[in-house]
Amino acid sequence: MLKELEYPFNAEYLIKKKKHIRKELLSDTTKNFLNKRIAILGGETTQDIRLILELFLLNYGIKPTFYESEYNQWYEDGAFPNSELEAFAPDLIYVCTCTRNITEFPEITDDQTAVEQKRLIVIDKFSALWNSLMQKYHCPIIQNNFEYPFFRLMGNKEASDCRGRVNFVTMLNCAFYEYAQAHDDFYICDVNYISAAYGLDKWADPYYWHMYKYAVAVPAIPYLSFNVANIIKSLYGKNQKAFNLDLDNTLWGGIIGDDGADNIEIGQETSLSQTYSEFQEYIKLHKQLGILLTVNSKNDETNAVSGFERPDSVLRREDFIAFKANWNPKSINLFEAAKELTLLPESFVFLDDNPAERAIVKDQFPGVAVPEINGVEHYIQVLDKSGFFEVTALSQDDLKRNEMYLGNAKRQQMQASFANYADYLKSLEMKGEIKTFVPMYISRIAQLTNKSNQFNLTTKRYSQSEIEEAANASDHITLYGKLSDKFGDNGVVSVVIGRIDGPKQDELHMELWLMSCRVLKRNMEFAMMDELVKISKETGIRKIIGYYYPTAKNAMVKDFYALQGFSKVSEDTEENTVWEYIIPENYINKQSVITVNAESDIK
Repeated sequence: MLKELEYPFNAEYLIKKKKHIRKELLSDTTKNFLNKRIAILGGETTQDIRLILELFLLNYGIKPTFYESEYNQWYEDGAFPNSELEAFAPDLIYVCTCTRNITEFPEITDDQTAVEQKRLIVIDKFSALWNSLMQKYHCPIIQNNFEYPFFRLMGNKEASDCRGRVNFVTMLNCAFYEYAQAHDDFYICDVNYISAAYGLDKWADPYYWHMYKYAVAVPAIPYLSFNVANIIKSLYGKNQKAFNLDLDNTLWGGIIGDDGADNIEIGQETSLSQTYSEFQEYIKLHKQLGILLTVNSKNDETNAVSGFERPDSVLRREDFIAFKANWNPKSINLFEAAKELTLLPESFVFLDDNPAERAIVKDQFPGVAVPEINGVEHYIQVLDKSGFFEVTALSQDDLKRNEMYLGNAKRQQMQASFANYADYLKSLEMKGEIKTFVPMYISRIAQLTNKSNQFNLTTKRYSQSEIEEAANASDHITLYGKLSDKFGDNGVVSVVIGRIDGPKQDELHMELWLMSCRVLKRNMEFAMMDELVKISKETGIRKIIGYYYPTAKNAMVKDFYALQGFSKVSEDTEENTVWEYIIPENYINKQSVITVNAESDIK
């Protein structure tokens, strides 16, 4: 991760040095880029928006190829036949429009009916575009909402009067939100908020429109591109998943080992203590999103815990899924926490007021997010605008993530009391639900395909629309796997997609096989195999063809197909392998510790 592209960034520097930064990003041989085709349909000049967007995406490990509409051809390119865009076959479409693209504004002489008619004209035009794009391309769509007009004809009354442009824009934005709520794979880039935070007068400086047809001022372009990039990286599973938090002068003021728990700054007694309490409240809110909280502090554990035992502490010891308070290097503590939680180190946001500690962690783990925080009063602002946890989907499994990881901790504790691992697995009383894709889990399934990197044989990514297509396709076999036990429900943890092919339509080619690492070594992969064979036989499948494409992160499943009884067919110079499994007449199930699809357990 390039420091220059982390928030807060120097926008002027990014614009000036964009070619140099791009070259540096592309020269990074350690990155395994995810290639994506992105179409930008612009209602303004989009060249610099595209160039800066590319930098942020490359920094996130996404290598984009762009289609860019001609100036102000956003509607024509998307709503009408477009052979060039169709040939491009976008993986994602970004509609970059602005308030200047609104062609129907109310007049002071208009009544309520006339205003509503004009609102519907604008909404119908955009809706027609979105519907057309969805039908043609079946990919995620990102749509700018509208910034407020740069002038107010009626002053403050613009906000409340139906004829006011401010009111009109507000109503249009609300209609956009309603469309987003009703349609999957449709996302709003909140330009209205971004422009307000930046400063509307500077954002919508008319000079840049009249000179270059930029609706957003050139110095503000990195902020727009950064927000679009955060939506895209979230869609493709590049979000962080956990906080790794220092304590002294980070979660509270002072050094608890020296000052004692009674004298640290927290609570409501001083302005400084109030600031730390507000920050703790902000951190705790992330648990509602399923973000994991962990502690990484150079402290005696007893002292560290005592800070959370104060009655005025917002955070409590039980809020943390991992708690490392010792005198080890923080890089080691972070690595150990990642190992315990079966996460990659780059899943963490490391937060520490000490720049020396930040530098060490960043040096040891270049993929870890290490924001530059200076002054507790600015902690929230830096974190909130960094987009580490950008939400594009929020499933029930996300909401229960902390509960799931706590369950895992209890499982690990119980495992230690068993000498025989098979006996331990039986003691868990595991129950599995393995079924073809159903609508209620589509969002979570799409999310898993973009987040799972280690136990993922092909690392193919799917949008929600593509998952829906696979679920409805007669030439595909799809399976999701849920797993629960006496410690709790892990939710959807495994996904399988196979395409029926071959001269006799009796071959199943595995396009995707993945599993969440939090259920490793619990035989879920064998349960999925058993069910896949059962459904394949019922479908007339004779042979299953498996594919393994190695990445920097999925080496753990290199021998997966061999363990399932497949035979290796081929291997190329890049270690991509092809496997086949001839389904025997009398197949014997590979696992017996999970009760699968017991009717009484399926809700």
